[in-house]
Formats: sequence, structure tokens, C-alpha cells
Amino acid sequence: MRDMLEEKLNRFLDLEKQLSDPEVLGNANKMAAVAREHGSLAKLAGRYRRFKTIIAEMNELKEMAASDDSDEREMAEAELETLTGEREELWAGLLDMTIGGEDANRTRCVMEIRAGTGGDEAALFAGDLLNMYQKHCETKKWKIEIIDSSASEIGGFKEVTVGIQGEGVYRELQYESGGHRVQRVPETETKGRIHTSAATVAVLPEPEDVEVDLKPDDYRRDNYRASGPGGQKVNKTDSAVRLTHHETGIVVAIQDEKSQHKNLAKALRVLKSRIYEHKMREENEKRASERKSLVGSGDRSQRIRTYNFPDNRVTDHRIGLTIYKLDQIIAGNVSLLTDALIEHDRQTLRDSMQP
Repeated sequence: MRDMLEEKLNRFLDLEKQLSDPEVLGNANKMAAVAREHGSLAKLAGRYRRFKTIIAEMNELKEMAASDDSDEREMAEAELETLTGEREELWAGLLDMTIGGEDANRTRCVMEIRAGTGGDEAALFAGDLLNMYQKHCETKKWKIEIIDSSASEIGGFKEVTVGIQGEGVYRELQYESGGHRVQRVPETETKGRIHTSAATVAVLPEPEDVEVDLKPDDYRRDNYRASGPGGQKVNKTDSAVRLTHHETGIVVAIQDEKSQHKNLAKALRVLKSRIYEHKMREENEKRASERKSLVGSGDRSQRIRTYNFPDNRVTDHRIGLTIYKLDQIIAGNVSLLTDALIEHDRQTLRDSMQP
């Protein structure tokens, strides 16, 4: 915890220097990225700076409290009591701000939803998940945009990628990464039998340009003609873009826009997020014993949640939480689940760490 806070503070101080660097000031895009990241870390850095100051002051006061002078000792003890209260309040705030790991304060993320087992019903469920997250974002006043999508022929999506921006987006939505299972009677089912199908959700922190320096030589770019469901042509020009990252082998294909330029911009956003996730996953695996996840690995294949429509029930398997309010959750009240997951993390951190 303290190591991570030190890293964040050092990063903040480095960004502070960059804000006055002529090279950064002369590059509008880089300046915007640096300013955005600096702003996202400002509150955390300010609190941690104050926390460190209090610790230093308390150490001095403890020496004074051991003095033979009764007046000095009494004054030191009174001041210690006051600072102890402030220290505990700051520490609780820092714990809350770091729930969710190093990327907790990201204000932008990329969410990928893919239909899993279950054929057409899985695609419909993927569409339901997208609608659920869109309504949740409206409630939170977060900005959400579709980056790319592949619709199924009867509705729903084979896969869809969205970009989400707003205060606290990654801290909350990262809990959605994993396998989502649905149990319900499909509209096409004539005998009323309950079917089980699935979809996967991956939520990736969107890094700033200064964190993932991606040059054209780092990837191969292929342009091709976009197509719709069943191979139907949706554009007569080679507007679709496929990027292949040489080092990691990560491939991103975007065809949602009619403009090749817009598709390239979106593809680069997704590619940077996946590269960042890949690098962070490698680092986390190296330090797995130090950075053990609190509520599951977040692996895309891990089943995290079951939505049972006949019982109006949602179960989050990571913390054993069952809520009989599926109708509210699927209508966009995802906070019923994420608030419980965040509180679980908060309590676990408080139980395991002391200032």
C-alpha cells in the first residue's frame, strides 16, 4: 500500500515537472494527456503528502512526550491526540481512493462485451448487458460511446466495444470484467424451458498517450472493406482498419465508422488499452504474491455473475452476494452490485492494513 502510494506521488511530481517542460508545452496532445493524468492524481497526491507530514510531526511529538518537562509533555500528548485522529481519517480516505489497485483513479476505460456460449441467445444477452451499462452511465453522468460493434442477425451483438469517460469509471467498472451467465426462457423457446447462455466482459483502463508511446513502426496496419451481418456490404471503400502490434501480437480491427481516419483513431485507442493491460498483467504476474486480487483474478474466462430471470435473482460468485432485484439491475442500477464489491474491498483493506 505504502509502496503504491509512493509510486503515485512520484508519478504526480514527475507530471508536475512535465507541465513546465517546453517540449510538452509545445505539443498540444501531449500537454492535454499530461494535464489529464496530473489532475486525476492531484487529490490522492495531496492527501498522501499531508499524511507523510503528519507522520513526521507525530514522530517529533513522541520524542517531546518523553520529556522530563511536564508542560512540554502535556502539550505534545494533546497535539498527538489531534494528529492521530487526522492521520486515521486521512488513511481511511487513502484506502478508499486506492481500492481497485493502481489504476483506480482512471477517468477513462474501454469495455469489451462478447457473446459466449448460447448462440443467438448469448448475442441477445450481450445486447442486454450493453443496454444495462449504457443506462448506468446515464445515471452516473458518464460519457459512453460505441467504438466498434458486430451485430447479430436477430438482434443483440456478437461483440461490441465502448469507450467510457467520467469520474470513478474504472474504479467501479473494473468489477464487471469476467464471465456473465444468464438463465432465462428465450423468446424463441416454445416449451418454456430455461436456457443458460453467457457473455464475457473485459474492462481495460485507457492509458494516456504519455504512458503508451505507440509509433507507426510498432504495428502493421491493414485496410479492408467493412461488411455487415451475413456479409452484407456496409461501405464501398476500404474504410475498416486492422492493427497488429508486433511485440505482443495483439490485433485490433475497427469498422464502425465510414471514415478510415476515424476507424484508425478508435483502433489506436483500443490497441493502447490492450497493450497497457498486457504490460500491467505481466508486471502483476511477476509480483503476484504482493498484489493478490481481493475479489478474483478478473480473468475474462472466470464466471463472476449469474442473472436468473425466472427468480428475478442476481448472484455475484466472488463474494457470495445474491440480490432479488434483477429487474432493477438490468435496468441500469449496477451500483447495487458494484457498491457491495467496493465495500468488500474496503473492509478487507481496513482489516489487513494499518497506517
